[in-house]
Amino acid sequence: MALLSDPSTPADDAPSPDDEAARPKSFSAILHQLAGDVTRERIQVADLLAAMKDRAFGALIFIFAMPNVLPTPPGTSAILGIPLLFLAAQMAFGQTPWLPKLIAGRSMLRSDFAGMIAKASPWIAKAERMLKPRMTVLSTPLAERLIGCFCLVLALVLAMPIPLGNMLPALALCVIAFGILEKDGLWISLGVAIGIVSLFLVAGVIYAIIKSAIFVLAKLFS
Repeated sequence: MALLSDPSTPADDAPSPDDEAARPKSFSAILHQLAGDVTRERIQVADLLAAMKDRAFGALIFIFAMPNVLPTPPGTSAILGIPLLFLAAQMAFGQTPWLPKLIAGRSMLRSDFAGMIAKASPWIAKAERMLKPRMTVLSTPLAERLIGCFCLVLALVLAMPIPLGNMLPALALCVIAFGILEKDGLWISLGVAIGIVSLFLVAGVIYAIIKSAIFVLAKLFS
């Protein structure tokens, strides 16, 4: 008859408590932790910066880009584009992520933050299940600087008041941000591809606006 194993002795392949403690929390877990912290009345941008630590670039780029993926009131992209410009420029120069006090001190009610996270949570969870470290050549310091330069271009476009010209650059930034968070080069590549398409579309919109303006002026002064 087989002997029962000692329940106090963990199996060799079972994760130890130390391993669980050492494993970094997922992006969604950190967001839910902040949203559920009843000791806070408001959530500041600085709270996110502190909570994400070395993953702050990806987290904050996602937070500021995400609202622009959906239709928003006019002027929203310009407001949210300013922090993205700071973060992308710091990535490009290989600096530690930081934000001016004017931006870092901005806050929203915890209840509003919790509502926003509740709406985005299913999409974040789906993305996290598909993310994993791969194509790590795109996670090297040099690659991150180049990605930062590309994100800076997207952030500049996002901050411009272009009709319907903000959603695709914002989506590209969100996908790149997820890739940065989990060092997933495949997602970074996908985000860059979406970003390139968005730049061509925005260039087409700007060209059409300029052509229309020239046509109207020509008619007025003909």
